[in-house]
Amino acid sequence: MTLDQQKSILTIALLAAFADGNKDDTERDEIRRIAQSLAGDAGMADLPRIYQDVLLQRTSVQAAAGALSEPMHRQLAYEMAVCVCDVDGRQTAAERDFLATLKTMLQLDNQQTAVFEQEADALVDVAEHALPTALPPAVAAGVAASTSGPAPATSPSDAELDKSILNYALLNGALELLPQSWASMAIIPLQVKMVYGIGKAHGVELDQGHIKEFIAAAGVGLTSQYLEQFGRKLLGGLLGKAAGKTMGRMGGAATGMAFSFATTYALGQVARRYYAGGRTMSTAMLRDTFQNLLGPAKQLQTQYLPQIQQKAATLDAGQILAIVRGA
Repeated sequence: MTLDQQKSILTIALLAAFADGNKDDTERDEIRRIAQSLAGDAGMADLPRIYQDVLLQRTSVQAAAGALSEPMHRQLAYEMAVCVCDVDGRQTAAERDFLATLKTMLQLDNQQTAVFEQEADALVDVAEHALPTALPPAVAAGVAASTSGPAPATSPSDAELDKSILNYALLNGALELLPQSWASMAIIPLQVKMVYGIGKAHGVELDQGHIKEFIAAAGVGLTSQYLEQFGRKLLGGLLGKAAGKTMGRMGGAATGMAFSFATTYALGQVARRYYAGGRTMSTAMLRDTFQNLLGPAKQLQTQYLPQIQQKAATLDAGQILAIVRGA
């Protein structure tokens, strides 16, 4: 894949990210940081400019789609756009309109996209039902009343929670190594399940809304995180033949391709400290703690790379859905 082809696919992914018009300043800044980071990793000096072109509306779906002549690349671009629109929940009307326009511009018919759309929709369905979307009033009232309260007298052992966090991190690292373009979408629902389990272990019942707010407060944006996962896959070669579902070289993970291990591990450790400490950490403290833990987590990732690779080699679509569902 040439740099121009990569640029077109990344442009379409960024256009999809802003299609709903709901990205706040924090999320925009995070997406810009990712563009700069990926440019440094891959030597693509124009990547920050892609972000600016999209944000300032100096480019269009038609222009980006028109630059992709290979059927494999057009299919991949559409799959990426669907994933970006789905990653934070159900598609909005604006996102559905964007995807319909994109499909037309890419000259894809329903038969070409049906299987992928079914897989992505199935993951969204499973993720929505994996945790309660809203707490019962009585439980919600109890959670609100205890927001600043101390942790319960009987807390789970650090060793138990560390093992659980490590297992989630290993699984999410493995998901990023899979060539299926929708596989990384499962990372965020699993992070939500992890935080839910940590809160529950400390006597706190949470719904998806609260958990996503906590994850965002720690500085881990939903859309921006997926864009970074996707960008590293694309620029690192793991998606070079994604439309044919050909696995990239696993050895490439040694250069940081499985960075979701580190993100998940650091997030889990922040959540453990937050709920064990009675939820008294400020947003600034949450973000500082997450950033301080991210470096050591990336080093730990190298140690567990063989386990990540082994797990990736055994995963299929059905297993991923079952894991997110909690089966």
